[in-house]
Amino acid sequence: MSAGATTKSTATTPKDWGVALPSQSFINGKFVDALSGKTLPCVFPATGQTIGYVPACNANDVDVAVRSARKTFEAGSWSRAAPQDRRKVLLKFSELILQHKDELATLETLNVGKPITNSKNGDIPSAAGCIAWFGEAIDKIYGEVGPTAHDMTAIVTREPVGVVAAVVPWNYPLSMAAWKLGPALAAGNSVILKPAEQSPFTALRIASLAVEAGLPEGVLNVISGYGEEAGKALGLHMDVDCVTFTGSTEVGKLFMQYAGQSNVKRVSLELGGKSPQVVLADSDLDAAAAAIAAGIFSNSGQVCNAGSRLVVEAGVKDELLEKVIKNAEAFAPGDPLNPATKLGPLVSAEQFERVLGYIDAGRKAGAKIVTGGEKTLKDTGGYYIQPTVFDAVRNDMKIAQEEIFGPVLSTITVADIDEALKVANDTIYGLAAAVWTNDIRKAQRAAKAIRAGVVWVNCFDRGNMSMPFGGFKQSGHGRDKSLHAIDKYTDWKAVWYAA
Repeated sequence: MSAGATTKSTATTPKDWGVALPSQSFINGKFVDALSGKTLPCVFPATGQTIGYVPACNANDVDVAVRSARKTFEAGSWSRAAPQDRRKVLLKFSELILQHKDELATLETLNVGKPITNSKNGDIPSAAGCIAWFGEAIDKIYGEVGPTAHDMTAIVTREPVGVVAAVVPWNYPLSMAAWKLGPALAAGNSVILKPAEQSPFTALRIASLAVEAGLPEGVLNVISGYGEEAGKALGLHMDVDCVTFTGSTEVGKLFMQYAGQSNVKRVSLELGGKSPQVVLADSDLDAAAAAIAAGIFSNSGQVCNAGSRLVVEAGVKDELLEKVIKNAEAFAPGDPLNPATKLGPLVSAEQFERVLGYIDAGRKAGAKIVTGGEKTLKDTGGYYIQPTVFDAVRNDMKIAQEEIFGPVLSTITVADIDEALKVANDTIYGLAAAVWTNDIRKAQRAAKAIRAGVVWVNCFDRGNMSMPFGGFKQSGHGRDKSLHAIDKYTDWKAVWYAA
């Protein structure tokens, strides 16, 4: 059992949050405890206090959930339901998420310290919108008719892959869950959702909303637990057909190993990033500075595609940094339950120490801190770090190569566009990038040259559900969002008919 697991079920609750905190997993349409009786603590990052407990599920609980999902899938109550009927259920599910927006936003903020304004106006509506988008897509996806000889007819149809395990991260708990649930359920699969141990509340809460919307019991199971136990068990389970994972590259590699050690299950991965913001001398520096600050300090820098490397031409570097620092002032750390707060704490004590370790490594390597770099709001007990900007960073430094996942920007100065593109691609990651220039030819050249799944030109972190999201290189493979997401949750079947 993981070190943090316990049989205790009491928590230090400093005040009434105005919402009921989920405390059980959801298997086969029922809320249940872990078979072992073990629990894991839920900590409010703004205070460091434990405010609740959820089940610490292990391989035995996973097996129960998988058997439930398989039984329901084979029964066909969802997998063989008419597309129009599945559409109605997902649209109702989306409506219920929106109806419970305030509750879900509070649960999200209590789990991960995300500013409540972001949770309420961003994450929860985004999750509902994703479910609705894929609900609307269900009856608009067609098969194919193949070209054949006159005496034969051949058709190609999509079939759901079966039992899908969705293992999602803590930085955008409900949004990332929706990115998996929307297309997987739309395709007719049964799903076991495993939220990160730091952020189980919203995933557990929406389980009953899905059943209320009409999803048959057993189609969606939600299990809380540690990654090394529940997550690993899902990866190794012989009756899981597909694992879709968002998280670190390190853990993504483990899921690929688990697939090879078990049933060669399909694995889709959206992993880490070290996204460059390439700023050329002819760009709009005011617009770039605002986007750069938002791109690294929003969500406390805990974003897979965070623009954590500023790659800037030497002639405008000093002026741009001044503007970035000015924009950073708007991200003053504060109480995430205060609607005015734009920067909350890091998610956990572990992540807090990890980010501080990177800041210290940057100092020792010779990089220069031009703003931030310290703990703050120490009297709260929370995991707060100031927005931090490094200058004089070399691209071979640890802070330029490794994913920090915190509010830390590394500034790398280059001579021209050729060096900028070389630096942008000099990383194991390839999730996203941005290019800032008013020269359309340079913009086109850069967009083609940068090896990343998403490239923004004169903007950053823009997107909608109609466009795919995913990475190159060690940022993973497969795509979330858009109709392309359906591909990983379906199999193509070719059927030949003799005339």
